Amino acid sequence: MLLTMELRAPLPHEQPAVRSLLVAAALPVDDLDDADVRFIVAIDDDKPVGAVGLEAFGSVGLLRSLAVRADRRGSGIGNRLVDALEAQARDAGFEQLVLLTTTAAPFFAMRGYRAIDRIDAPAAVRDSAEFRSLCPASATCMARSLEI
Repeated sequence: MLLTMELRAPLPHEQPAVRSLLVAAALPVDDLDDADVRFIVAIDDDKPVGAVGLEAFGSVGLLRSLAVRADRRGSGIGNRLVDALEAQARDAGFEQLVLLTTTAAPFFAMRGYRAIDRIDAPAAVRDSAEFRSLCPASATCMARSLEI
């Protein structure tokens, strides 16, 4: 089933399902109507079962909202989504990805992300709603270079 899963941008009628995935994972959605977050969804049986977003800040991307439906966690969907997002970010010329997480630091550390102080994130990223108010101050800030 995982081998045939489709990864792609969500279709307009899938946006509510993506938002539901994020809400179910306790991820911020308050700014999604205003922020330019580009999502990749994992589709299985014609339904989104996972999503990850990318928000651009110059040459830095803010990796946002990695969510996998609870009954599908641990099946590799999260890795496939992050692989796709990193490839898309590289292709778009991003040099670095930054993220905030309250629960997934070990997952991202295994993927080569390193914890950094929030103040060391690029200024434009620190000015985002995600950094300013949506994610708690206790969230771990992590970064990864995309340069080859």
